[in-house]
Amino acid sequence: MDDSDAVAALKRLGLSNYEAQVFVALQELGRATAKTVNEQSSVPRSQVYGAAEALADRGLVEVIESSPKAYRPVGLEAAREQLRSRLEREQERAFEHLEMLRKSTPTRDDSNEAISTVRGRAPITDRTTDLIETADHIIAMAAPANTALSESIVQALRDRGHKGVTVRVMTAEPSIADTFADDPIEVYVMDEDNPADFAGRGVMVDGSTVLLAVEPTDENDSEQALWTAGTTLGHILAQFMKSGMQSGIEGQEPPG
Repeated sequence: MDDSDAVAALKRLGLSNYEAQVFVALQELGRATAKTVNEQSSVPRSQVYGAAEALADRGLVEVIESSPKAYRPVGLEAAREQLRSRLEREQERAFEHLEMLRKSTPTRDDSNEAISTVRGRAPITDRTTDLIETADHIIAMAAPANTALSESIVQALRDRGHKGVTVRVMTAEPSIADTFADDPIEVYVMDEDNPADFAGRGVMVDGSTVLLAVEPTDENDSEQALWTAGTTLGHILAQFMKSGMQSGIEGQEPPG
């Protein structure tokens, strides 16, 4: 990482362009006047004062009342804590407002209107959990490994199973059978004699709701999924998924 990368990262943490550049320059200079910071960075001298004062307001810079006035950065651990705390406060404020907006807006269920795509492991896990919680009759889930099952998904599957919903899980990981050993959930562990080719995780709910996710092939990419409920495509995908799982577990008894 060079100086420009550090500046870009600090901007993502909430600093302005000039604030980030001044902060990076002060890390290299230690105590410095606006003139010295200007010479070290590309920040105009007239802008250094404002940026340094803003950094002081954030608790990231000490102002030395000398002549001329000078600035000194706080320690890196202190700076890390200041930025973290500020981000948490801003996040809390933003989501409190978003929650208020949601509560004041009439709920509109458009889940049956189309196919939706989701990117990112956490959002896909959240959507999978939501879909499982809607099940009335049957859930079929492909969970290649333990990473496919978050705590929220495991709990949702257990809740549905204990409420009389048929829950079937197909996996290549034997420990998943242990996870549900005390639950009314059928777990089918594929083995060398009956292997399963998983492209990713997926769930089918009540024969009309389907979510299919694929793992990233590049470390810089993220998990991607599509899901649909109550659509023609949803019914078609559900039939394919049920058929595939049935073929995989044919002749095999779930452990228990």
